[in-house]
Amino acid sequence: MIPEKLREGDEIRVIAPARSMAMLGQETIDIAKANLEAMGLKISFGEHVMEKDDFVSSSIESRVSDLEEAFEDKNVKGILTVIGGFNSNQLLRYIDYEKIKNNPKVFCGYSDISILNNAFYSVAGLVNYSGPHFSTFGMKRGLDYTIEYFKRCLFEDGPFPVLQSNEWSDDEWFLDQEKREFIRNPGYNVISGGEAVGESAGGNLCTLNLLHGTEFMPELSGRILFVEDDLGTNPQTFDRDLQSLLQQKGGDELAGVIIGRFQKRSGMKPELLDKIIRRKEELEGVPVIADASFGHTEPKITFPIGGSAELSALEGNVRLKIINH
Repeated sequence: MIPEKLREGDEIRVIAPARSMAMLGQETIDIAKANLEAMGLKISFGEHVMEKDDFVSSSIESRVSDLEEAFEDKNVKGILTVIGGFNSNQLLRYIDYEKIKNNPKVFCGYSDISILNNAFYSVAGLVNYSGPHFSTFGMKRGLDYTIEYFKRCLFEDGPFPVLQSNEWSDDEWFLDQEKREFIRNPGYNVISGGEAVGESAGGNLCTLNLLHGTEFMPELSGRILFVEDDLGTNPQTFDRDLQSLLQQKGGDELAGVIIGRFQKRSGMKPELLDKIIRRKEELEGVPVIADASFGHTEPKITFPIGGSAELSALEGNVRLKIINH
């Protein structure tokens, strides 16, 4: 099920399936709301988004209630998560997936939300989106590329090419909006060349691995896998987490792999990533590119979980296209 595209005047519901909106400063909330309203969207908030417990989250009951209510509200055309966290997988067995099947609509988030992205597609058949959180839109600068691909994926029909941003950042922008560091983007890193077309799956790697052995785990065979990891990773943990994913059913039958840009603190170097990928027998003959604009650096694209993508990496030239979204 591909949800209807967003249009000017549509209502977007902001919910907190992981960490609470209480962790955001009021300035960030105001800027995010204003940036989304500038796209012509109306913003509403789940009843429990500001609840906060010892884990800067809220009860399972509160989070499931806000999620299901957002899907069932006929006035709501899209759902945006506040931010990531660590506990979205607590919700999986409490969600009524029939409510999602009966009310398909845009759902967007990333990081810990990868749990819900893949479960919604695997169980309910809903194509949904890995992309910016509500909090992402709280940036004053460096947001143009993110907004461009958010609109291309969620507002527009038809395929679109994914070009690289001119620059990227890995700074703690939320601590000082005026002190930002932007780095020139050298482009995609081609680790293994080739061409592929397939359904898109993936998200945050260490989060996705929490689905192993459950009915919520996505099918991997024939998929173009988008994966990224956050500041908690390093070359060793990425290596073993990727190996664990490749050992899942269909992990040796991927069509292609697209790796999001690593944060600087990860210590990942191009030569280390190259060694990690080349010693994976499951990826022999599979096109693999890295340093794509998604994950825990800025800016980021929005891409579908369960849509389809096309990848061409021949003679160092990379073309990435989102086809069905």
